[in-house]
Amino acid sequence: MCKNALGQLQHEDERTRVTLWRFAPGTETGWHVHEYDYVVVPVQGGALTVENRDGRGQYPIETAMSYARPMGVEHNIINETDAEIAFVEIELKD
Repeated sequence: MCKNALGQLQHEDERTRVTLWRFAPGTETGWHVHEYDYVVVPVQGGALTVENRDGRGQYPIETAMSYARPMGVEHNIINETDAEIAFVEIELKD
């Protein structure tokens, strides 16, 4: 069984929530549904494993190459590599 990735809340107000996520090797978020649209800013890139209802696959993220996803995304994110991977997640509340 994997350990939980470490989420560090950096900022929250009525419009945004900013969390730094650090994935040591063998850690994961656990299954969750995003309640807000969000932007991901990779700090330490690598290949994460993404599990969703359709299956699982490798998802490479590149340092400083941001991307966005809509609310409602349901998945589990796992680091199955030998290196730490980290990103900042910015949730847009309105």
